[in-house]
Amino acid sequence: MSTEPADRSLTEEAIASIYARHRRPRPEFRWVASPYAALPHLAGFPTHQTLRSWVDTRRPPGRPPIASDIAAGLSRLRSDLSEGFVEPAPDRPLMKRPQGKPWPSLPPLEALDAGLPFQELLRQGVREALFRSLAAGIYLPIRAALTAAALPVGWYGHQDAAWIGHLDALRRLGLVSGGQSAAFEPWVTLARAGGWWWPGERVCVLVDRPAVLRVEPVPGAWAGEIRLRRVPGTSAVEYRDGWTI
Repeated sequence: MSTEPADRSLTEEAIASIYARHRRPRPEFRWVASPYAALPHLAGFPTHQTLRSWVDTRRPPGRPPIASDIAAGLSRLRSDLSEGFVEPAPDRPLMKRPQGKPWPSLPPLEALDAGLPFQELLRQGVREALFRSLAAGIYLPIRAALTAAALPVGWYGHQDAAWIGHLDALRRLGLVSGGQSAAFEPWVTLARAGGWWWPGERVCVLVDRPAVLRVEPVPGAWAGEIRLRRVPGTSAVEYRDGWTI
């Protein structure tokens, strides 16, 4: 939720290391003050439809775009880190998962009493709670305000903290293996230091963090979820170039 300016040097080094992991040279970094200001710089960048074409049986000729490689590598990283999870020895009776149904979504203390496994407690209380706040609460409304038909594939920096925070919690508790630490650290850095970014083959477009975020608690939420505060006559988000929603 920081509205301090992005740490540009840390952000650039983290992204350069991600490029290097996918055998790409360091890109030119092009900073802009808002997502709206980024739009003129994104012409020709791949969309989600472009990336889907690379998993079809009839793939386009040539090399996949860097965004495709980053997305695939990130999927492998998250799977590798999650698959190493070791459930701690229970100190309470554990609930059996209802056959063919998801785990019940419960407030933390009720979830403990009901016997949800620790892995599910962390998934609901960290990843899902942060995702509701940062995705539904913040970056999806900002994306909608751009009114672009199809934004290129990009990432959200500090607003990607849901999956990063969840895996970091598992790692700090010693419940996942540390074999992928080198690949994970750049994403942790981006969550702490950066804003939105779009990777291109030679140019990476980056957005500074907003100057103002006005938020409020989500009514009835039990894990501290927030959303943008919508007050008539007041901007919910303000960027440093004056663009607001």
